[in-house]
Amino acid sequence: MTAQPQTNTFRAGLVQMCSGRDVERNVRDALALIANAAGQGADYVQTPEVTTLMELDRVRLMATAEPEARNAALAQFIDAARRHAIWLHIGSMGIKLDEGRLANRSYVIAPDGQIAARYDKIHMFDVDLGNGDVYRESESYRPGDVAVIAPLPWGALGLTICYDLRFPALHRALAQSGARFIAVPAAFTRVTGEAHWHTLLKARAIEAQSFVFAAAQGGRHENGRETYGHSLIISPWGQILAEAGQGPGVIVADIDCAMLDDVRRRLPSLTHDRAFDVVNGGT
Repeated sequence: MTAQPQTNTFRAGLVQMCSGRDVERNVRDALALIANAAGQGADYVQTPEVTTLMELDRVRLMATAEPEARNAALAQFIDAARRHAIWLHIGSMGIKLDEGRLANRSYVIAPDGQIAARYDKIHMFDVDLGNGDVYRESESYRPGDVAVIAPLPWGALGLTICYDLRFPALHRALAQSGARFIAVPAAFTRVTGEAHWHTLLKARAIEAQSFVFAAAQGGRHENGRETYGHSLIISPWGQILAEAGQGPGVIVADIDCAMLDDVRRRLPSLTHDRAFDVVNGGT
């Protein structure tokens, strides 16, 4: 698969969901929202993290997940990309691996149905937020160890997932390796989202001088988890171009790549890195 020649404008669409424990229902919901975004003229459509299953119970999770080779949901998403003639980015799905764990994996699917890129989430959400809010992603998922850039017709898309957002070096490395857009499909908790979601996404857009596309989970899920929502499209200057509310829906924004070129030309901070050492006491 080869991306088409780079053009200057396109429409990005983000799908916000409240995924539950029924994979088939989640896929139906996702497909309907993808069709909605395509119907609004979106050329690139992104869904959130864990699009097909929101499950914290490890036994249920492992019993439900499928390997890539026979993943029925992935096959339906490939068909949707072809049918709507869009670049479809499935923010992530739990993909069963041979070793008894899963990969939290993104897929970028071209309009011809070919998979243009895969990315396994690098940073695992192993945290204790207090009040019984404990997450141990690494118990079920194997972390990735490779940063990935996907070829789109309008330039390169750097792939990240949710908790990766808190690691700015990853986003800067993607931008300095050619990414013009950064994807951050997520399932931020309500607590962390209210505190940090907007601030972190704006910071990553400004630091990486890239458009940021962040499709989110939003609402109270069947497993009791509450996610923040507020899917965002942000410019390289840190401007919010489109924002969702709390529940399921679609947002779109027209992306002008000339603006990105202008920002990088006027403030070329991606080329200004200098090597330095860290010492105690400045001696």
